[in-house]
Amino acid sequence: MAGWNADNAAGPIGQGAVTLVEGSSFCISLQNGDIFPHHPHGVFHLDTRILSRWCLTINGQPMEALGAWTPSPYQGSYIGRAIRSDGRADSPLSVERRRKLGAGLLEDIIIHNYALGPAACEVALSVDADFADLFEVKDGRFHRQWTQTRRFEDGAVRLEAVWQDVRKGVVVTAPDGKASADGLHFQTVIPAQGEWNVRVAVVPVLEGVEPSLPSMDDGPEAISPQDRRRQSWVASIPPVRIGNPSLQRIHERSYADIGALRITDPQNPDRMVVAAGAPWFMALFGRDSLLASFMVMPINAPLALGTLQTLADLQGTAVDPMTEEQPGRILHEVRFGVATGVTLGGKSAYYGTADATPLFVTLLGEVSRWGVAPEDIAALMPNADRALDWIRDYGDSDGDGFVEYERLNEHGLINQGWKDSWDGINFADGQIAEPPIALCEVQGYVYSAYVARAWMAHDAGNRGLAAELLDRAEQLKKQFNERFWLPDHGYYAVALDRDKRPVDACASNMGHCLWSGIVDEDKARQVADRLMSPEMFSGWGVRTLATDMGAYNPVSYHNGSVWPHDNALIVAGLMRYGFVPEAQRIATALMEAAEYTNHRLPELFCGFSRSVCPEPLPYPTACSPQAWAATTPVMLMRSLLRHDAHYSLGGLWIDPVLPETWGDFHAENVAMGEARFTFDVSGSQVTVEGLPEGIKVHRGMRPSLADTAELDRLRRTK
Repeated sequence: MAGWNADNAAGPIGQGAVTLVEGSSFCISLQNGDIFPHHPHGVFHLDTRILSRWCLTINGQPMEALGAWTPSPYQGSYIGRAIRSDGRADSPLSVERRRKLGAGLLEDIIIHNYALGPAACEVALSVDADFADLFEVKDGRFHRQWTQTRRFEDGAVRLEAVWQDVRKGVVVTAPDGKASADGLHFQTVIPAQGEWNVRVAVVPVLEGVEPSLPSMDDGPEAISPQDRRRQSWVASIPPVRIGNPSLQRIHERSYADIGALRITDPQNPDRMVVAAGAPWFMALFGRDSLLASFMVMPINAPLALGTLQTLADLQGTAVDPMTEEQPGRILHEVRFGVATGVTLGGKSAYYGTADATPLFVTLLGEVSRWGVAPEDIAALMPNADRALDWIRDYGDSDGDGFVEYERLNEHGLINQGWKDSWDGINFADGQIAEPPIALCEVQGYVYSAYVARAWMAHDAGNRGLAAELLDRAEQLKKQFNERFWLPDHGYYAVALDRDKRPVDACASNMGHCLWSGIVDEDKARQVADRLMSPEMFSGWGVRTLATDMGAYNPVSYHNGSVWPHDNALIVAGLMRYGFVPEAQRIATALMEAAEYTNHRLPELFCGFSRSVCPEPLPYPTACSPQAWAATTPVMLMRSLLRHDAHYSLGGLWIDPVLPETWGDFHAENVAMGEARFTFDVSGSQVTVEGLPEGIKVHRGMRPSLADTAELDRLRRTK
């Protein structure tokens, strides 16, 4: 996952930085809660930094950090002490900052005086806002000079800025505060063994509108909008109990992070979509949002449906080389900041991705099989067909049967698959592949799109279209296995380059091919063995690139690191082809890795071998929380439970192969269509209660949608 500019490289957030996230807002600060403009820190709303400085001092000294934690994804608590001006070590003044994020920010500052006498304090909060675009902060390159004005009055500081015809502002208020050009000041005497507190509010002003502040009311009946949003999310997902306490905490953290990463479609406020990740990607992405939605389908189908509906509304309709929009194409990302809109010719959407379009059709097929309302599926069917038209007319621009990519302008992404860093696709000797590039996993996604659309046609009674699409899928599979398979290596080429040469690096991408089902049965064993080889499997997960490849670097974004979501799809692919011990080994390694990162998997971690590094080392600029990583534990559990559905066939599949160390599993209020059911797993034993009439429980893996004979048999026995 990366921004649309191929040269973007996330700036160092800093050791121990604390990130809060709520919808399209996020906050990054030091452990003591301070924000400095020379760090890539700040409070951001709609891709704009509305606070670039937020520094607390007591008697001219900064707060010494003692600890910080996040009670929820949108709340932060920062504990420290006031540094004595006389240089003595102990201080009788402890400081607590309680922060709550929404469209703006509320912060309670509480100073406790543990001395036997009163303490005179001068409390100052310096405030500034540069209104920089998210990517300017991320890259450390600032392109705009805003004309700023600062106004201050009793208890309030108002910062306003103008650039061309764009106006932005922020208002900072506190009762009893004295405002100045620097910020807010308070003079107080804290009684012996007493405390002093103040509440400060930060409200952005965008296009003259001030959004509602988050609530920090502490009364027993008080429920803030954020709390209401969280409670609604919790009520919508199945409660689970897992025998292994660590796995229980990992899943609870994942559920909370997925809920926090939901953002609202501005045109449809009741429709939720999933953003790609904090801090830098709190926006709708095509590939990221689609895959994350797929991975959590069994726990929340409405999130997947909302993502599909929003992407459908933004589906390409015209040819625009600047944004790389094309008819039927699903976008790469949407941004609201000034920089992206200006660079993209005044538009906020960029379409330069090869995989989002087939993944759109694949996810729609998945949603349909879990019993989402038929009218919602039917409304999206024209979008699916336009997506397939894009594959034929634009994706396969040279007519060779494979989808390729090549950027259409010098600002676009050089690589347009999930490994979208500039050097992400390379040969075994390290030479970088030249576009147009046909990625192996993209062909797998196209294969799964054909099969998914075929079965939606089959369910609708259009057998002719279903047969045509299945034939197209089979032809692609045959051609793929002829052109991408490297018999001398025992694995698939990661891509074909501009000269149609196989790009022979050993990369994790072929695991996605297992997931899609495009791999021939007689080649799957060799693929599994290569993925589990010491060169690929680090002990914490499968690396993106083997250690014996020329471009391997364990501390790189895509050339040797370990990505949890990549591994989750590999596990699903291994399970599809029956490689249960291999899938269990990867899933267990990832869950053990999460124990070292406070039960939250990061976007990626370094590819060092477990024998060398007894703890997984997070990549320095990894997003956290991040949608793919947050959904990984759900996908791993889903894969090893072999939990799947095909509502129109009346089938629910559950056949667990959980590792013994994971313990028993219980889930209730699990959705399938309008029905809700409960199931319990103990070893290989499964108990299901509450299924609607006509739904049968099957053991084993759900048959592939390409297995028409088996699926027709199920239909006859429904």
